[in-house]
Amino acid sequence: MSWGLTGFLVGLLLAQAVGRILGLRRRNAQKRLQLFSELGIENTASAKIIGFFHPYCNAGGGGERVLWAAISALQRKEPNVISVVYSGDTDATKEKIIDKVKARFDIELSPRTLHFVFLQSRHLVEDSTWPRFTLLGQSLGSMYLVWEAMSYLIPDLYIDTMGYAFTFPVVSLLGNIPVGAYVHYPTISTTMLSRVKSRARGHTNSESISSSILLSQGKLLYYRIFMYYYAYSLRQARFLMVNSSWTKNHVDSILRHQDTLLDIIHYVTPLVILKLLFRTPKNGPREASIVYPSCDTRQMAVFPLGGRERVILSIAQFRPEKDHPAQLYAFHKLLELYPEYRGSGPSAVRLVLVGGSRNVGDATRVENLHMLARELGINDQVQFVVNASYPDVLNWLSRASIGLSTMVDEHFGINVVEFMAAGVIPVAHASGGPLLDIIVPLGGEPTGYHATSPETFAEAFRTVLTLPQEAELAMRQRARTWAVQRFSAEEFEKGWDESGWRKWLFE
Repeated sequence: MSWGLTGFLVGLLLAQAVGRILGLRRRNAQKRLQLFSELGIENTASAKIIGFFHPYCNAGGGGERVLWAAISALQRKEPNVISVVYSGDTDATKEKIIDKVKARFDIELSPRTLHFVFLQSRHLVEDSTWPRFTLLGQSLGSMYLVWEAMSYLIPDLYIDTMGYAFTFPVVSLLGNIPVGAYVHYPTISTTMLSRVKSRARGHTNSESISSSILLSQGKLLYYRIFMYYYAYSLRQARFLMVNSSWTKNHVDSILRHQDTLLDIIHYVTPLVILKLLFRTPKNGPREASIVYPSCDTRQMAVFPLGGRERVILSIAQFRPEKDHPAQLYAFHKLLELYPEYRGSGPSAVRLVLVGGSRNVGDATRVENLHMLARELGINDQVQFVVNASYPDVLNWLSRASIGLSTMVDEHFGINVVEFMAAGVIPVAHASGGPLLDIIVPLGGEPTGYHATSPETFAEAFRTVLTLPQEAELAMRQRARTWAVQRFSAEEFEKGWDESGWRKWLFE
């Protein structure tokens, strides 16, 4: 096929695409008026719409707390702004979601300026849909999913609060509206590329890949191409918020990422059409701003510091990256090294795993954890609390002595902040947010502990369990003081307001 014919066909496709986009925008005006009518909004001239893309808004995790805290603050401060949440939770209703947010997070939402667009194609971003090339499949799936979202309603400002950067160029093209994001975790990072390059085994690099030179080189090329487009997508945003120093370092690095070879390939092949369609805005972000997540420190900060039970508490969704098996191995190592903690006597220690289960995959992981606990011979001292209500979570936080988090490179760690605010001494993996932002000294004194292996976690547990009472209470107080000062809902709202989103909505 000649280049001339190729150009003609590309031009024809572009013309058809432009026609569809213009038709979509024309229909959107009518859909806006319909939404205003449904919500009872009379002053439609001044009403604005912010669209929040969060396909799993009903999951009940830390990312969802950020979403609802932002919308709750928006409803209090900007009564003429309507929040539209693009969700894939088709088994829920607006009323049920609002009730769950109140029960899980104690966050009040007004139905008057809140609307949901329930998407039918969420399965396209499920990891189970893409057993191979998962990152690519989920990213392409998110592009289709956001097309579905924009087909229902185009907002005045689009904010992704779940980490789907590949939706940015699609929204910019379809809606011609500003795009922003709150990034919890980069989809791909330079660390992931380095891990594959060095053939190091990990959560994102299986043994079958790391043990093969050929497969490692193939995956490195795949990651390199993916990083190129991920960086390109992030640059479509007008503002970027991130939840921690760790995430900021990675996102800033990605924004600066260049690949000369892939640039050349784009400019000398038909792929140049992507450069033409998805132009990077001149005033896009050069770096991300840190806005620490909203943490409910006020309710937890009233719990008594003394009289704690010998409970090691984990609060985390049952997702693979949270690495719950590592918690069981660490607890097993504690009982192995210090058998006095076995049994049911006054010295016995329990491990309680509290977490949300979103789907069949999560439920299967919980069953596998039960099996592992039995295999390790610790099941009598391990308790699982799945999909607990917010009062139940608070109850455990008021009773536990130690808070446990084993995720490697945890982007932030709201659960760790909750531990500290509640007076629970945290023991977390020595990486990510818990290392850089959260479990840091206050006044030169420790606020918790870091660990990297079952042995070091076990020793950290032992240290906490054997602290003299005065030292124990002092550490609990330091942890609480730091959490309340640095990670309150008020600090989150202040950071959110300073991120610059108002400029793009009202100007």
